[in-house]
Amino acid sequence: MKRIAFHIALILFSQNLIAQLLPNLGGQRAGISTLTFLKNDVSPRSMAMSGANLTLSADGMSTFHNPATMAQAKGMHFTANDLLLGAGIHQSWFSALIPMKSSTSALGFNLNYLSSGAMKVRTEFQPLGTGAYFYANQLAGGLAYSKLLSDRFSFGANLKVIHERLAQYTNTTIGADLGFLYTTDIRGLKFGIVVQNFGGNSALSGDFLEVDFNRSNVNLDKYAMPTVFRLGASINALDQEDQKIVVAVQLEHPNDNSENLRIASEYNFKELLFVRGGIKINVQGQRLPTLGLGYRARLGRNAIMVNYAINSTQYLGTLHAFGLDLMINNDKRE
Repeated sequence: MKRIAFHIALILFSQNLIAQLLPNLGGQRAGISTLTFLKNDVSPRSMAMSGANLTLSADGMSTFHNPATMAQAKGMHFTANDLLLGAGIHQSWFSALIPMKSSTSALGFNLNYLSSGAMKVRTEFQPLGTGAYFYANQLAGGLAYSKLLSDRFSFGANLKVIHERLAQYTNTTIGADLGFLYTTDIRGLKFGIVVQNFGGNSALSGDFLEVDFNRSNVNLDKYAMPTVFRLGASINALDQEDQKIVVAVQLEHPNDNSENLRIASEYNFKELLFVRGGIKINVQGQRLPTLGLGYRARLGRNAIMVNYAINSTQYLGTLHAFGLDLMINNDKRE
């Protein structure tokens, strides 16, 4: 027990040391992108592992983690997740993953939706509200495809249409995620590469009514999407018949912030109970590890996975994510 406590303490106290070794390259770019809801980790499994998700086994969140992993799915997946961001803000995810009969490719559909809820319209003379309400909503709908090019290499892409509405202003644009996965025969060692949220610049558009109390000039400039390049690997540190431990490492290079590192692990007991944890290094406001649990129940030939994750942050408080993943015909792929 003392040994386990020592290793946990060593990991926690080593974060500050490793953060000093990572240069703050790109820190001056913070805040230059738009549509930042695309960066939120809406996957409880991924959030529990600090976002080290590129090489995770295929599930209903593969279109979000790495579309290249979709082709390795053993059956259909239907997934629903909810991320609680505080202040009444929710972000929801719905997706479906359908393997093709060719057994070498898969299709995916996904919907990512963030809503602020109703907010009061306030003016200088009615600070408690005018009786009217406005909303801040953001939506991304995607179609994904993945194919096995060999027994070791696969690629995938997710093309999405993104729409946001902030009061009377709207913005619609197109983005894409591209992913690659390479699997070796060395203890399940995998390497993954993903370019996420790749697309052009976009700007809000809408009517603006000038009055004496407002600025005379309002510029709706174009801003880039939150593109991020991810490189990751994972390996089975323990691989026995009734239990498994996967260790994952991931390096991220965002276009609107500093480079950062994620280290995580997942303990799998008899494909029934999953315990997850991870740390983020060189991520501002993220000093504590992320944690999560998963439980898988059988439904005849099918199964359902219940996932939960918790992430304690310095600025947004404690975030919670919940998810359900229904797996159909998961024992044998058609």
